[in-house]
Amino acid sequence: MDREEFEDLLDMKAAETESVVFSFFPECRGKQKTVYDAMRYSITSGGKRIRPVIMLEAFRLFGGDEERVYPFMAAIEMIHTYSLIHDDLPAMDNDDLRRGRPTNHKIYGEAMAILAGDGLLNLAFETAINALPGLQDEGIEAIKVLADKAGCNGMIGGQTADIEAEDPDSDHGIDTVMFIHEHKTAALLEAAFIIGGLLGGCTK
Repeated sequence: MDREEFEDLLDMKAAETESVVFSFFPECRGKQKTVYDAMRYSITSGGKRIRPVIMLEAFRLFGGDEERVYPFMAAIEMIHTYSLIHDDLPAMDNDDLRRGRPTNHKIYGEAMAILAGDGLLNLAFETAINALPGLQDEGIEAIKVLADKAGCNGMIGGQTADIEAEDPDSDHGIDTVMFIHEHKTAALLEAAFIIGGLLGGCTK
C-alpha cells in the first residue's frame, strides 16, 4: 500500500467513525446553547479521527458487538477536541487557525472557548459512564485508562512540560522532548489501543 492509498483508507475510516462520534453529541438548546454550539463547532471541524479509528480497529481484532466500543470512541475524540481548543488559546499556543478554520476562541471568544473545552471533557466521561450498564469490569477499566491517559500522568502532564519548555532557561534535552511526545501526544493514542482491546475481550 502506497502513501496515497493509505491516506484514502484513513479518510474512509475517519468518515466511518464520525457518524459514531456525532451520534453521542447532545442537541444544542436552552440557556446553554452557545456553549453547545461552540463544542459542536470544534468537534465537527474534521481531522483524521485517528484515535477513534485506532480504538475501533483494536476492538475488531478481538471481535464482539461493535456498539460496545462506540461510546468510548466518541469520548476519546471529545477529549482530543477539548485539548485542541485549549491548546489554541492565547495563554497556550495562541493560534488563529485550526484545520483551515478560525480557532474556537476566534469565533466564540476566549471565555466561551474555555467552557467549550470543559464541556467536551465532561461530556466525554458522561458518555463513557452511561455505557457502563451494558459492560462488565472491562468498562470500569476502560474509564480508568481514559482518565489516566488524559490526565496529569498523560496528556496534561505532557502539555505542562511543553509549556515549561518555552522558558529559554529550561531543560531542552532529549529526555524532556521525549517526555512531551510520549505524554502530550502518545498517551491518548495508547488509550485508544488499550481501550479497544479491553472492550474487545483482550486479556493482559
